Amino acid sequence: MERTMRLAKRTNELLILIRTGRAMTLRERLQLTVRLSIPAIIAQLSSIFMQYIDASMVGHLGAEASASIGLVSTTTWLFWGLCAAVTSGFSVQVAHRIGAGDLAGARAVVRQSMTATLLFSLLLAAVGAAISGPLPAWLGGDPSIRRDASLYFCIFSLFLPALQMNFLAGGMLRCSGNMHIPSIMGVAMCALDVVFNFFLIFPTREWDLAGLTLTVPGAGLGVCGAALGTAAAEVVAAAALLRYLWTRSETLRLSGERGSFRPRPETLKRAFRIGFPMCMEHAVICGAQIMTTVIVAPLGVFSIAANSFAVTAESLCYMPGYGIAEAATTLVGQSIGAGRLKLTRSFARITVLTGMGIMGVMGVLMYLFAPQIIGLMTPVEEIRQLGVMALRIEAFAEPMFAASIVAYGVFVGAADTMVPCLMNFFSIWAVRLSLAAWLAPTLGLKGVWIAMCVELCFRGVIFLVRLAGKRWLKRR
Repeated sequence: MERTMRLAKRTNELLILIRTGRAMTLRERLQLTVRLSIPAIIAQLSSIFMQYIDASMVGHLGAEASASIGLVSTTTWLFWGLCAAVTSGFSVQVAHRIGAGDLAGARAVVRQSMTATLLFSLLLAAVGAAISGPLPAWLGGDPSIRRDASLYFCIFSLFLPALQMNFLAGGMLRCSGNMHIPSIMGVAMCALDVVFNFFLIFPTREWDLAGLTLTVPGAGLGVCGAALGTAAAEVVAAAALLRYLWTRSETLRLSGERGSFRPRPETLKRAFRIGFPMCMEHAVICGAQIMTTVIVAPLGVFSIAANSFAVTAESLCYMPGYGIAEAATTLVGQSIGAGRLKLTRSFARITVLTGMGIMGVMGVLMYLFAPQIIGLMTPVEEIRQLGVMALRIEAFAEPMFAASIVAYGVFVGAADTMVPCLMNFFSIWAVRLSLAAWLAPTLGLKGVWIAMCVELCFRGVIFLVRLAGKRWLKRR
């Protein structure tokens, strides 16, 4: 912990250089990018490890249990993305105020965001619970998996307020430059997920250990236990992050201060201008993923499960990109708040190139170790073969996928979200879905993943073209 505090102190010293207008050497810019990116990458990886753990544990219950989670996974990502987008609408404002040296204004936005995002998540939870019953049928799921799919999504929806507070507290700490605490809590949440799932998914059973027979208790809740285990881990993490934000954050600590938690119209207006296009962007992507599920569903239970496992496994490859994107949002947001546009462009280039390099290496590793990655998630040979095929196709798209992910983080930091949303909409719906619908009837699941690979490469190109221009800087 002492080492973590020293690293955080050095990171804060570098961030102060942005706010005070002092010149930064290339080494200092690279050092700051790395210091912010590594904890953010760890946090992102821990998040996807939770999904990987759920999928792996449930995978040992059989193909139908795996397919039930896979069927609704795209819809859970949609709701997850909406919560994240609403958080960004406020956290970007906080980053800009911190960059401008207005710490009191930053804390005021934090207070207002707590009320606004909590109300939003309660509304979203009610919607999710209401549609959880008919959702599997809407997605074309086999009747044998609909009950478990409905239960999983209902539990996920009911705990959305905890997930929202988790996102909010972690997002506010990250935009202030504190990447370490959200990273530590992300790892802790992953560990708690393993423990809770271990006791909730499986029934009471006996283990032979060094000649001794041990009785291991278990609730035997199956798919329902996986949802409850993840939800419980999220509740614990949200409580810890909120407590740290409230009492210990050097920049955003709220304890001992008076201020209104009632959202002000101008704050909500700015949050809407930033967050609404992001909500639309998540809806566009997840809507396309849902349509992909509809395309995959007629291919059978094995294809549904393999598609879900491959998406989860690929996340291990692209989550570093999202971690670097979070660092890019913080760096660009504070640089713009400080009025340093040349420094803003420098950080944009550094973070995008870093993301492309790291995800390129991850793509090579994913191609080489695809059999082992999928093999950990399911013992069913038919599912394993399809999953390996999907991962090896997708490996070729990772560098350009990184370009689109990190560039999007840059644009978010600049509060330029509408045009990137439209770019994502065109790329996914005009390129990916059209190709998938055309190729799936003849190539099956392979055609769906070829379409995804082509589209991700195209998306990376158009994001790099926009990043090379100057219009995104003028949107601030």
